[in-house]
Amino acid sequence: MKRQFPDRSRRHHRGQALTEFLVLAAALLPLYLLMPMIAKYQDIAAQAEMASRYVTFEAVTRNDAQNSWKTPKELSTEIGRRFFSNTDSSIKTGDVAGNFSANHNLFWRGPGNAPLIADFNRDVAVSFGPEQKPNHADAFTAASDGAPFNGVAGSAIGIHTANELGLGSRGIYTGNVSVQLANLPAGLKMLEPFDKINLAITRHTSVVIDGWQAGRPAQVQSRLDSGLLVPATYLKDAAAVVSGSVALAEAGHISAPRLGQLDFWADVVPVDRLK
Repeated sequence: MKRQFPDRSRRHHRGQALTEFLVLAAALLPLYLLMPMIAKYQDIAAQAEMASRYVTFEAVTRNDAQNSWKTPKELSTEIGRRFFSNTDSSIKTGDVAGNFSANHNLFWRGPGNAPLIADFNRDVAVSFGPEQKPNHADAFTAASDGAPFNGVAGSAIGIHTANELGLGSRGIYTGNVSVQLANLPAGLKMLEPFDKINLAITRHTSVVIDGWQAGRPAQVQSRLDSGLLVPATYLKDAAAVVSGSVALAEAGHISAPRLGQLDFWADVVPVDRLK
C-alpha cells in the first residue's frame, strides 16, 4: 500500500487564512470596542432631538404674543433635568440637575467611568435661529414677502389684511439644543481620535408659532368684523334707517334685512350639546 502525505500547499493556504484573519481582527478590534461608545453618542443625539422639540413647542404656548417667553436659562435648566439627567428622575417645576452621580445618566459614561456630560450648566445649551443666537427674537426666519397672509405679494392690501386677521408675520421659529461631550481618556491607541475630538451634538426643531389663533368665538367675529375684509360691514350705519323704513312700509309683517351684521351668520352650538 502506498502511503500518502498531506499536501504542503494545502497546509500553506490554511496558515495564510489564519494570518489574514488575525490581521483583520486586529484592525477591527478597536471598532468593536468603540461600538458601545457610538451607541451612547447616538442615544444622546436622540435626546438632543427631543429636547429641541421641547424648547420649540414651549414657544408655541409661551411667547410674547400670548403671555411671556420662558428665559433661555429656564429652558436650559429644564431640558438638562428632563432629558439629560438620570432617566428615573421625577419631573418637578424648578428642579435643577446636579453634577453628581445620582443625577447623571449611568449609561452615558466613558471607559474610565467618567460622565460624558460633565457639567449640566456648561455643557447643555439652548440657542435660537439658524445662527444659534442667544435670544428668542433671533429665532425667526421671515417669509420672503414679509407677510404670511398676502393675497397680492408685497401689496399694502395684503399686509393690512394680515393685520386685521391678527396673523403674525415673524416667520418660522427655530430652537436649538447643543450638548458638549467630554473626550475619552487619552493614552490608549484604540480610543483615538475620540480622545481629542471635542464632540458637540446639536439638534434643532422649527415651527410656525404665530398661527391664526383666537381665544373665543367673539374674538373670531371681531377680527372678521372689518370693512377691509368684509365691505358689507360698512352698511351697519344704514341698517337702522333701512330697518325702520321696512317696518313702517310692511306694518311689521316681515323682518328687516340685517345689513352688515355678521352675527346673523354665526354658527351657535346649543348649550345642551356642550355637555
